[in-house]
Amino acid sequence: MELPLTDKLTSNHLDALYSYTHFTANQPPSHTGDHASKPWVVDPQYFKSVRISPVALLKMVMHARSGGSLEVMGMMQGFIDHSTFVITDAFRLPVEGTETRVNAQGEADEYLVQYLSGCREESRQENVVGWYHSHPGYGCWLSGIDVETQKLQQLQGPMVAIVVDPDRTISGGKVDIGAFRTFPDNYTPAGGQPGGGGGDKSVPLGKMEDFGAHASKYYALEVEHFKSTLDNKLLDALWNKYWVGTLAGNPLLTNRDFASSQMMDLGGKVRELVGPSARQGGGKLSGLGVAVSGGSGGASSSKVKQQDLEKIIRDVGQVAVKERAGLMAAEVKESIFGGLKERARMGGCGCKHE
Repeated sequence: MELPLTDKLTSNHLDALYSYTHFTANQPPSHTGDHASKPWVVDPQYFKSVRISPVALLKMVMHARSGGSLEVMGMMQGFIDHSTFVITDAFRLPVEGTETRVNAQGEADEYLVQYLSGCREESRQENVVGWYHSHPGYGCWLSGIDVETQKLQQLQGPMVAIVVDPDRTISGGKVDIGAFRTFPDNYTPAGGQPGGGGGDKSVPLGKMEDFGAHASKYYALEVEHFKSTLDNKLLDALWNKYWVGTLAGNPLLTNRDFASSQMMDLGGKVRELVGPSARQGGGKLSGLGVAVSGGSGGASSSKVKQQDLEKIIRDVGQVAVKERAGLMAAEVKESIFGGLKERARMGGCGCKHE
């Protein structure tokens, strides 16, 4: 998967990793002044953002993509800059995942210790500041198992959980990523605001129960990226090497399995929304043929169904937009390059000088 080189990964006011004041030989980046006072203990929402280097981002996306439909897991290295996690590198763990969960076992713990020891020998002082795993095709959020895993991680210190969706990354043409931290037990966010699992996220029908059951137990952090001058040169070199594959690729073929699963899921959501109401009878919702049951709770039920229907319509529109974009890209390439093969067979290149 290749992304356009024009994608914004830089910050004008903080271009390079080495401009951080904590990156000095006398003060390791993992031991900042915040570690002594531990403000995250007093304020569970102390951390507000995560900044990720291109190296760490590429490693996480490629690892997630290599897992296919199975979840994968890895750890992240970096340091804390006040209320921001700075991720400088990432590495995979030798764990076995399924299509719904991934857990680190004893072998992964042993590998983690050995890997960090090797980093120390190479004078790399960054500590582990979080873990990442993939959600192939069902968005960036924390399941019940993920919430418990993150709670255990946070007992060791300030840690962040990152989720990457490789399928939506390929389909959407941009990295679908989310960063989260869990709340302590019996904690209620200020103002009763929902956690990171709320909002208008599109979640498959089979995951909706797990998604909603734990939505109030964690919150989302803003995800940003940064790169240095050296990163710019490396990305330029990679772009010059792989642009042919990007041009020759067909998104309709690359994303067809994921697009088909999306449409099947949307069909299931429509049946789930219409089926019980249609059997009960009642009026029509918004003139779109969705029946609404009557009774004292009819108005409330109608509002909920209207919201669900609007989400389905929005998701259908997004699928249609991506399919049209892929079709237009294929047509443009065909109009530009479609006659080259025929002209080459006839012995000419079709250029004006002929």
